[in-house]
Amino acid sequence: MIEQAVKKSKLNRIKSTGLASKMVNDHWEKVFNAKQNGKLFIAYDGYTLPPFFQTVGVEWAHCEAFSALLAARHQEIPPQQETERRGYNRELCSYARTHIGCEFFSMYGYPDDYPEDNYAKNLPAPNAIVSVYPQCNTGLLWDDFNYRFFGIDKVKKFNVHLPVLTGAGTEPPYYMRGPQFEESVEYVKMQLVELVKFLEDFTGKTFDWDKFKEIMGYIKKAATLRVEGMNLANAAKPCPASFFDWSATIAPISFCEAGPELVNVYQSMKDEIEDRIAKGIGSVENERYRLYWDGIMNWNKLGALAKKFAGFDACVVNGRYTHEGFWQHPELIDLDDPLTGYAANLCGCPANHSILPLIELTERLIKEGNIDGMILHAARTCRSMSNPQVMLENAAATRFGVSTTSFEGDVTDESFYQDELLNKRFETLLETIDARRANTGSN
Repeated sequence: MIEQAVKKSKLNRIKSTGLASKMVNDHWEKVFNAKQNGKLFIAYDGYTLPPFFQTVGVEWAHCEAFSALLAARHQEIPPQQETERRGYNRELCSYARTHIGCEFFSMYGYPDDYPEDNYAKNLPAPNAIVSVYPQCNTGLLWDDFNYRFFGIDKVKKFNVHLPVLTGAGTEPPYYMRGPQFEESVEYVKMQLVELVKFLEDFTGKTFDWDKFKEIMGYIKKAATLRVEGMNLANAAKPCPASFFDWSATIAPISFCEAGPELVNVYQSMKDEIEDRIAKGIGSVENERYRLYWDGIMNWNKLGALAKKFAGFDACVVNGRYTHEGFWQHPELIDLDDPLTGYAANLCGCPANHSILPLIELTERLIKEGNIDGMILHAARTCRSMSNPQVMLENAAATRFGVSTTSFEGDVTDESFYQDELLNKRFETLLETIDARRANTGSN
């Protein structure tokens, strides 16, 4: 038998992603050992709140991130099947469906054949549930389930509400400006003050504002480096760090402990990006197409999708989930008044904006990244991110001047993904870009 030669990958990933992976692994190790170490444990959902938890000295886990962790390690199917077996619809957010399945297992026991190395076995029951949600039709119900499941007499609960920003009462540009935005920031800030009181009551400790400001100082440094690295990568040809690199390193800024290690992750990424720019090294060899990704990553397929697109000489340069959320406005953080800047960044969450601000955000990234085409990942069970995609696709045709394609997948349920369908649509997108270039005489 003649052995088929293995085709060399055209993917050239950022090496400093390894630092991010170490931070994430260390974080989950603390979570899994929280109860053994005598630590109170908070399960939280939605946008980012860890600086508050870090200040009061508890351990925490982002429930969506835990589901993504299982999916990335292909350990998500048994919890999802358990949730469906107990009557929950498959159309339920797969983040929630995966996490709830783990909770059923932890409460009622694991099957005899359940793998010992599956991370689902390590997740402790929470002492408190905290969330901060933008437009999400599942989050609060998920929290309510957890609250009742673990016992309202045993678990404390606190929710922060993010009001939707429409840009009403504001002349263009609509994004994060005008009276609606200013009122929303004050509204969210008021809730953060109440969150502090909740944590003081939960832990029995006085909130250390000096420690909180120190933590926010690390957040501001790390976020500034991350945004600077993104801006450098967006503008460079070839692009030295892709959307997949930023997806692989989103966890530290999103939910890990803030300190020198966090700053080092994004300083290292920025340094590597600058070095690659100087040497003309791209994240994809022979970059011919520059693409924008709308939607959350399909965490089951991160590596496979990165290799797939690279194989077509296509670099996914940026995207809404990575480049428009998670401390994208560190310049608004005033360490003398950290709650105002915190609230402003929460309001900047890209799932928290209606179509007018969202179109502005998307157009900006398309221009900054010199984008040729847009890929819309319609995550089947995440409506908050997928709902505006038809309008964004229309805007791409009438305003952005880029070609588009879409495919259905999901955040952590692999069964919704069809590789052959994506291949056909992706090839059609590249053909459309080639035809447009031929008509305009551009390369």
